[in-house]
Amino acid sequence: MGQARVACVVLQTDAPEPLSAGTTGLTRSAYRVSVTETTHPQSPRAGDGDRSPEYRLAQNALKGLRQDLFHDPFAYHPLGPRPTTGPILRLVPARTRTVAERLPHALVGGIALLTLLIGAVSGSEPGGDARALLSGLLCALPVVATLTRPIGAFWLSIAVSPVTALLNGGGYDWPWMPGAFVSHLTVLVVVALRTRPRTAVWMWVVTAAYAVLADVFMGGSYYYTNGGPMLITSAFALLVVCLWHVRHTARQEVTAQQTVTEQERSRRTLLEERTTIARELHDVVAHHMSVVAIQAEAAPYRVENPPPELERAFVTIRENAVAALTELRRILGVVRAEDYEAPDAPQPTLADLDALLVNVRDAGLTVEKAVTGAVRELPQGVELSAYRIVQEALSNSLRHAPGASARVEIGYVLGGLGVRVVNGPMPEPSLVKPTRHPATAPDGGLRPPSPIGAGHGITGMRERVAMLGGEMTAGPTEDGGYEVAVFLPVTAADKGDA
Repeated sequence: MGQARVACVVLQTDAPEPLSAGTTGLTRSAYRVSVTETTHPQSPRAGDGDRSPEYRLAQNALKGLRQDLFHDPFAYHPLGPRPTTGPILRLVPARTRTVAERLPHALVGGIALLTLLIGAVSGSEPGGDARALLSGLLCALPVVATLTRPIGAFWLSIAVSPVTALLNGGGYDWPWMPGAFVSHLTVLVVVALRTRPRTAVWMWVVTAAYAVLADVFMGGSYYYTNGGPMLITSAFALLVVCLWHVRHTARQEVTAQQTVTEQERSRRTLLEERTTIARELHDVVAHHMSVVAIQAEAAPYRVENPPPELERAFVTIRENAVAALTELRRILGVVRAEDYEAPDAPQPTLADLDALLVNVRDAGLTVEKAVTGAVRELPQGVELSAYRIVQEALSNSLRHAPGASARVEIGYVLGGLGVRVVNGPMPEPSLVKPTRHPATAPDGGLRPPSPIGAGHGITGMRERVAMLGGEMTAGPTEDGGYEVAVFLPVTAADKGDA
């Protein structure tokens, strides 16, 4: 144990009388400095850092052994039902899946019955039926205990092995009778499956220690000792189990990482859609604010001899409009990407829908349009969102259902605007007449549809609808097509603003 040196500095004075608070002019010779060193033993914890790496490794190993095999070994840990989410079990009926949940329990029970028979048969002698039955029961007991108390089952298997050997007398295998051999090997595998690789290693080490001690102290009384076969067989079995654990853990980590990646991708897509909407709305709002500023500046010149109060009011309106435009540009600069370029033309509205349908037809999609209700001018934000929703829905039809027909329905109803885009199922390629357009392959046939979920158009649609307080449904139709239905509310104030 190390010691710590402590230096003590003592300041003493040779003055015969105590120094008062008003004493001044003291000389250096009036003091004597003495330095003493004392040593104090350090605490045990303070010396842990001086231990060798081998010592710390052994200490951690013994700690792991204590945690895995000696800390509450007979704790109750029942084996739960087997998950039925595998690719094979999903194909079987529900009743069969319920039975499959208890398949591990049935398998362990079957092995316990097998060890009972092996232990009873191998220990049978003339007049020894009771001992043979007891030997079989002792061999089956640790296997059954793995269902509820796995670590306790291991220690029980170690304790049962010499008992079964002594019950059947000399002349048999030592230290594991045939039934005990199967029982202990089963216990090692089941407990390793239920715990972790470190526990499997410690169980094998304890088994090896038991085999060596049994051979040293009592191996000479028996014809054959099977400690070597047990260690080799169990080592291979536990190695397979440890590899399964490693593969299972790696698969779980990959699945968790994929889930996190998918969530991050969805979040990033959502932010990108919101950024796109913010850019478009900036153009709409900036146009209206520019009109307000221009009209406020020109209004005083349209009135002959306007009162000063009116001129000040228009000046205030113009200043507020310019300030709002400045703030809009500043906010847009935060969400604008580096490669973003402002559009030269105004943002599209429902009046530009016919030109969009012409472009879609040129791309190979048969689409028709139907308008119901009294056509009227709506707020530009509503018309822009409706246009973008129709545009994205038709783009999805081109990607996911090439060769199908689509229908766009615009309904001007009381209190809002209804939009419905529906496409039929993708036809068989052999029934479609080859045409030359972007939706076809180089050989004239239809291009294969894009995988479901390849884009994020539905996310953008929902964001636009949520921004306007509307409602949206999207999903497959009964005939195999796809439908997008949206309602965008328009309040009376919005109508007046428009």
